[in-house]
Amino acid sequence: MWFAPESRLVDNMQYEYQPEPSLSKPDTILIVEDNKDVAESLAALIEECGCGSCTAFDGRSALRLVAQNSPDLILLDVNLPDVDGFTICAELKRNELTRLIPVIIITAFADRSAQLKSIQAGAEGYLQKPVDAEELNLRIQSLLRAKRLNDSLEPAESVIFALARMVEAKDEYTEGHLQRLATYASAIGARLNLSNIALTALRYGALLHDVGKVGIDETIIRKPGRLTIEEQYVMQQHTLIGERIVAPLRMAARVGPIVRHHHERWDGGGYPDGLAGHDIPLGARIVAVVDAFDAMTTQRPYNKILSYQAALERLWEGAGSAWDLDVVTVFAGWLADEGLVRSAVRPRRRSFS
Repeated sequence: MWFAPESRLVDNMQYEYQPEPSLSKPDTILIVEDNKDVAESLAALIEECGCGSCTAFDGRSALRLVAQNSPDLILLDVNLPDVDGFTICAELKRNELTRLIPVIIITAFADRSAQLKSIQAGAEGYLQKPVDAEELNLRIQSLLRAKRLNDSLEPAESVIFALARMVEAKDEYTEGHLQRLATYASAIGARLNLSNIALTALRYGALLHDVGKVGIDETIIRKPGRLTIEEQYVMQQHTLIGERIVAPLRMAARVGPIVRHHHERWDGGGYPDGLAGHDIPLGARIVAVVDAFDAMTTQRPYNKILSYQAALERLWEGAGSAWDLDVVTVFAGWLADEGLVRSAVRPRRRSFS
């Protein structure tokens, strides 16, 4: 991969979903064309379609513009001075932040090979130069309608994050819990060199891990003592409910497994699926560690608050059975570097011989 568009998602720890503003009104179309005269001609046609336009004259500039100001549609020439249009289109379609932007490939060559390459790269359309104005207008309007339907998912995401806040508000003991988990999980993910997309999914997973509790009886959630076997079964359903709730998210394929599996154990003794070891998604393993740590270091109905150092020692005790040892090790290093614990070194097991 020769170039990776930068993430446009905000990198703060606020968990309210923040939809990005449109580049402009009306819809904006990015023209990627190295011939200035052709670019100006396309811009004039786009204006007749009632849209605005901006232009990039090479592939790298185009990717930077897309990363900075998400256009509503892209007209992409094949022959560019640095990288061909097929490669650029494929790059955009691999990136979850840009894959939903419709792309129309434009080429001077009307051959079957170019059409097949356009399909393989993921383009939504293919036009031959000189471009027919009526066909261009019809394709643009059709693809923009489809994109608006995709964009309509944003309110669903806002509702899901509102549900997460409501779940947190139900329990007086968990105020700030989601925010702390997002901070801890993101710190671990950064130290593991996760991609921007994976880090965003991890942050979302941490913030939404308990959203399924919205479907659990509040008396069970607030119960001060131990839960009965029947109540435990009901409580465990929050992982499955949560997975269904986050399904409308654009990043559901990455976030859903975190929500579903954050109560799995490294030794296979967790729920809902009894996964073990590396079969548990990495994001879920990370959230499991930071969720346990936060539960130990904040007041809950069922525990006594532990110091950060004591909580870390508990994590060490369960590393390799309840939690992933590698994740605990990385988290311990971050806690030490932040000055939150005295030592990140794993305590030596006592010998009773």
